[in-house]
Amino acid sequence: MEKATTSKGKIRVYIADKAEENPVVSHIRSSENFSLVGVSPNGEDVLNDLPLLKPDFLIMEVLLSGIDGFVVLEKLKEVMKDDMPKVIFVTNLSHSGFVTKAMNEGASYFMVKPVKPEILEERMFDILSEQNKDVATIKVNKQLDEKISNIFISIGIPAHIKGYQFLREAVKLAVEKPEIIGSITKQLYPTIAERFETSSSKVERGMRHAIEVAWNRGKIENINSLFGLKIYNSNEKPTNGELIALIADKMIMEG
Repeated sequence: MEKATTSKGKIRVYIADKAEENPVVSHIRSSENFSLVGVSPNGEDVLNDLPLLKPDFLIMEVLLSGIDGFVVLEKLKEVMKDDMPKVIFVTNLSHSGFVTKAMNEGASYFMVKPVKPEILEERMFDILSEQNKDVATIKVNKQLDEKISNIFISIGIPAHIKGYQFLREAVKLAVEKPEIIGSITKQLYPTIAERFETSSSKVERGMRHAIEVAWNRGKIENINSLFGLKIYNSNEKPTNGELIALIADKMIMEG
């Protein structure tokens, strides 16, 4: 098995194939974007090397010596778990059954030889781009949850009641699709009801109860200061739609 040193900031690649027959090896080795961390035609080598080297990508032939690529992939998932690299099969096997098996086992892509190294490089960047989108989405959703929760606590909506959950989901929906505020009864309530496996009427009542609890706790000034305007007093409370729209607009304006 051939190993190579890595450069900081580069995408780390391990190739499970015969180096002397693989033009991808020389391309990755000379690339400014990638660092070749290892090459081996032996499936057992791959299983031993990857937990130590932790590459970002495993470019793998199905037909390896020792054990085949599918077995390697199956065993790596057990061993590496969260450190599992993105796997791209680059192989001489073109039967559709192999493609289906590869994707079912968790491979990111399946390519049939001969493959231009530049095309393979594009596919790796595509995969990383999609992965980064997913990570960014998770981070944004978490930040949004925290902001909404802080607002609810500030205005006196307790976290243990159902209406809190309904309202939080409603605000998130309104941030994603502002137009849904114009169709609360036909779209927003049914969407939340489906997610929580309940009825639209219970969603509406739960939200209304949560707002009533907040008003009874007398934290109206917190609401007014939150939005920078004296919107409400003790004798008037917002409808479900008004409160959802106010908080969603604040979230959108804050980015």
